[in-house]
Parts: sequence; structure tokens; C-alpha cells
Amino acid sequence: MSHQILLWVGFNILVLTLLAVDLGVFHRGARTIKIKEALWWSVIWIAVALLFNVVIYFWRGTDTALQFLTGYLIERSLSVDNLFVFLMVFSYFRVASQYQYKVLFWGILGALIMRTFFIATGIALIHLFYWVIYVFGAFLIIIAIRMAFEKEKEIHPEKNPVLILFRKFMPVTENYVEGKFFIRKNRKSLATPLFVVLLVIETTDVIFALDSIPAILAITTDPFIVYTSNVFAILGLRALYFALAGVMELFHYLNIGLSVILAFVGVKMLLSKFYEIPVTVALGVVALTLIVSILASLMFPQTDKARSKPAGTSADK
Repeated sequence: MSHQILLWVGFNILVLTLLAVDLGVFHRGARTIKIKEALWWSVIWIAVALLFNVVIYFWRGTDTALQFLTGYLIERSLSVDNLFVFLMVFSYFRVASQYQYKVLFWGILGALIMRTFFIATGIALIHLFYWVIYVFGAFLIIIAIRMAFEKEKEIHPEKNPVLILFRKFMPVTENYVEGKFFIRKNRKSLATPLFVVLLVIETTDVIFALDSIPAILAITTDPFIVYTSNVFAILGLRALYFALAGVMELFHYLNIGLSVILAFVGVKMLLSKFYEIPVTVALGVVALTLIVSILASLMFPQTDKARSKPAGTSADK
């Protein structure tokens, strides 16, 4: 038990250290992140995840290392949907580019905390009631079908119940105040629109967690592997967003690929009692689906008229 506690504490200290170095050293101060810098950081985060995968390999063997890699690929691919939402939220609220990194940093830190809760709950449910895995499997197939036929992503922050409740208890300034989330004015605390943006991003991540967590639970129910693969997939989201923000619309077949992955994982869950699909097969299906959907997007580009535009054009005051 003491060994497990040290393992979890040590990993979380590593993550917090990486985040502190990221924000406090390399991205101190509000500034626009250039594509070249974002690409380099994307490579760095992927390299860190793969290095950790090597550690898992020598520590716990091939099977566990493959589980981590498959889970990481699934979570990383599903997180691309988050990037589209980030783009639309920033466009809707007209967030200046130099403040976007700060919002994503705190948004992702909050996502790590919330996903820890979801992971613990999901694993506990499966261990207590095995039939829950069939519910998760059916849920993923339904999500996959919806994703495959989803023509255009939309956001409606004005209908967000958390945001509506927040505004009843906390006044919000009319304009942005540099990069601040809160200010003091006339001895009163006021939230700024930047905190409203953060709140929207946090609440939408809860929705994304509802499909991403069950998806990785189809690969493994080892809490440490589920958690660490999720963490590494999320940590690289900021850099990936700035690297792909301008070209995300080019990957128009990626949604189809993600729906295929979710459907496959859902079927894997439904068959788990009768036939256990090997992790190597799952890894191959996930990797091949991603490659095919990306190549298809590049080989058969959309026409200008067919390309979707970011939802929303005005800031929410």
C-alpha cells in the first residue's frame, strides 16, 4: 500500500513540476504562441509520453506497456474534438490570442482533477457491477453513431446551466481586463469574461470525459495506467491546439475515424465476457483508423463552400 501511495504521489509531483516549468518558465507572461513553437512543444509532450511508456515496459512488461500506448492513442485522438471546441469557444468570446494559453493551462489543470474523479468512479462501478461495462459499451456505440452523422459542431454558452448559475451569484465585467480572471472594484469581487471562457471550457470537458473514460476502460481497468495515459494525452493539448488551430478544418474525415474507434471500443466492451480482443489488435485498429482518416482528409479535401466555420461571432458580455 505504501509503495502504491508513493507511486501516485511521485507521478503527480512530476506532472505538477512539468506544468510549473511549462507556465512559469517557458510561457511566462501573456503572448501569442507561434505555430513553430507549438509544434516543438507538441513533439516534446509526445516524447515525454513515449519515454514514460518505455519506463512502463521495463517496469511492468509488454502487456501493460501496450495497454498504456493504446489508451494514450485513444485519449489523444478523442481529445482532438476538444480542440475544435476550444477554437469555437475562443472565437465566440473573441479571446485575444495572447490570453488563450493561460485559459487552456488552467482549463487542462481542472480537467485533470475532474477526470481523476471520473476514472475512480468508472473503475469502481466495473469492479462492483460488471454489467456496467455493457452499459459503457452501448453508450460508446451510440456516441459513435451520433459523431459519424454530426454535420457541424455548435456551442451554446448562453444555455450552459453552470454558466447561468454562476452569473446569478457573481457579477461579470463588461470587458476583458488584461489576462485576469477576477478583479476588485468598489470593494467587490468581479469575474471577467476570461473566467467565463474558462468555465465554459471546464464544463465542456466534463461532456468529453463521458466518452473518453469509458473508451479507455475497454482497454484496461488498471487505475494507474488509465490515469497516466489520460494525463499525458491531456498535457499536450495546449501545444497541439496552437499547432493545429489554423488547419484543423483540413481533417474533415477525422470525425469519421473517431466514430469508428469509439464503435470498435464499444463492441470490445460488449464482447468482453465472451471474447477478449487482444490489446495488440486494439492498438492496430486505433492506429490504422487514425492514419486512414488523416490521409483521406488530405487526399480528398473539402471545397471552400463545404468547410464549416467556427460557431459564434460575438463576445458574450
